[in-house]
Amino acid sequence: MNPTSVGHTPRIAILSLLIASLLIASLLIAAPAITAQAPQSNSGFQPTVGQPGKDVVWVPTPQATVDKMLELAKITPQDQLIDLGSGDGRLVITAAKRGLKARGIEYNQDMVDLSVKNAAAEGVSDRATFVKADLFQTDFSQANVVTMFLLQDINIKLRPTILNMRPGTRIVSNTFTMGDWAADQTAVVPNCPNYCTALLWIVPAKVNGTWKLPQGELKLTQTYQTFSGTLGNAPISNGKLAGDQISFETGGVRYQGRVNGNTIQGTMGSASTSFTATR
Repeated sequence: MNPTSVGHTPRIAILSLLIASLLIASLLIAAPAITAQAPQSNSGFQPTVGQPGKDVVWVPTPQATVDKMLELAKITPQDQLIDLGSGDGRLVITAAKRGLKARGIEYNQDMVDLSVKNAAAEGVSDRATFVKADLFQTDFSQANVVTMFLLQDINIKLRPTILNMRPGTRIVSNTFTMGDWAADQTAVVPNCPNYCTALLWIVPAKVNGTWKLPQGELKLTQTYQTFSGTLGNAPISNGKLAGDQISFETGGVRYQGRVNGNTIQGTMGSASTSFTATR
C-alpha cells in the first residue's frame, strides 16, 4: 500500500464532508425565500383567452365595448351594478371609476383574486367588489343594472330571474341575445375587431290581465315589453312598456302612465285627463 495515498484519504473525506455540509446549509438558508415566493405564482395569475369556465370559456370584452355597454345603460353614481361572469373585472372596475358601486360575480377563484388586485391597482377597491359564486345560485335582485357576456342559452336560462327583477332594471349584454325577447336598444362599436355589439333590455312591469277603468275593462296580453288587448270592445294598438312606464292607443285616444303593482295612474287624450286603472 502506498503510504502517500493512506495519508491523503482522510483529507479527501473531510473535504467532501465540508462541501456537502455547505450545500445543505445553503439549501436551508434558501428555503424560507422559496417559501415566501410561492404565493407570487397565484398573485401573478394571468387568464388565457379560451380557458374553460363553469358556464363559458373566458374571452375578454374589448374596452370599447365595455364603455359602450355602460353608455347604453346610462349609469349614474346612484346605480348598483352587478356583472355576471365578471372575468378579470374590467367592466366592474370601469363602472366603479365612474362613481358607482359595482360587484362582479365570478366562479373562478383565480379570476376573483386577479380582479381584486386590479381594482386595488386602480384605486377603486371601495366601490368595486368581487365574489366567487355561481351566477345561477346568486341573488342579484338588489342591482338596477346587470351586465353580462354570456352565451344566448345561458341568457335564456337567466331570463325568468331577470324578468322578476324590479321594473326599470337595465340589462346589458355583450353580443348575445335573450332569444325571442327583443332588445330595447342595440349599439355597435365602430372599428372594433370582435364582440362589438351592446344590447339593452329594460325589465318591463307586469301588466298581463284585466284592469278596470271608468271607460270599461282593459284586457291586456303581454309579451315582454309589448302588449295587445281591448278597452271595452275597442282594440288597443301600440302597447308598449319601458320599465314601469306604459302607453297605448285606442279609439284615437292615447293613454300613458305609470304601473305600480296592481295600479296604473296616468293621463289620456290631448287634454291630459287623469285616469286610474286597477287590477
